Amino acid sequence: MKIGILGSGDVAKTLGGGFLKHGHAVKMGTRDPAKLVAWGQQNPGAQIGGFAAAAMFGELVVLAVKGSASMEALRAAAENGALEGKTVIDATNPIAEGAPSHGVLKFFTNLDESLLERLQREYPNVRLVKAFNSVGNSRMINPDFDVKPTMFICGNDAEAKRTVTRVLDQFGWETADMGMAEAARAIEPLCMLWCIPGFLHNQWSHAFKLLK
Repeated sequence: MKIGILGSGDVAKTLGGGFLKHGHAVKMGTRDPAKLVAWGQQNPGAQIGGFAAAAMFGELVVLAVKGSASMEALRAAAENGALEGKTVIDATNPIAEGAPSHGVLKFFTNLDESLLERLQREYPNVRLVKAFNSVGNSRMINPDFDVKPTMFICGNDAEAKRTVTRVLDQFGWETADMGMAEAARAIEPLCMLWCIPGFLHNQWSHAFKLLK
C-alpha cells in the first residue's frame, strides 16, 4: 500500500520504517522537514512532505503526533478532502503536560470521552482506528517475544479495522478488536499502565498479552 505518516517523532519514524521494511511506499508528513533529514538519509525509499501531501499520498494514513497536537495535525492533513473515506491509524495518547505522579501519567481526557472519540466526532468521514498506542516504539515492529503480543484496537468501521489487522499481522502482532470508538476510553489508558514500569524501574521493553 501507499502509506502517509503524519508526524516526525520516534513513533512516526519507527512506523514509517516498519512499513518500508514490509514493502509499502511511504510519505512522511511534517511541519519541520529538518527533523527527518537523518531519517530520510537512512530510508532513501521514503518521501517527505507536508501533512496534506502525506495524507493525499496515502491509501492508509497514520496519525503519530503528540496527542495535544492531534486535532491540529488532522486539520492540516484534511485539506482539500485528502482524508475523506480513508482509514487512519490513530497512534496518539492524550498525555497532559506535567510530570507523572508515582509513575502514572496525566491525561487531558477522562473515562467518559477518549481522544479517538473527539477526533472521530470532528472528522466523521475519516475511518479512525486506535492502534499502536499501548507499546513503546522499540517494540512496534515485529517484536521479539516468546509469544506474540496483543495489540488492542477499536473503531467504528469494520473494514478499516480489517485493514489495520492485516498491517498488525505483518508487524508480528495478535489483534484484539475491542469494538467501537468508545472502547478507546479503555485502550488509551493502557499507555499509562505500560509506562509505569518505565518510570519506576526503567523497564521499557514490555508489551501486553491477552490470554484466552
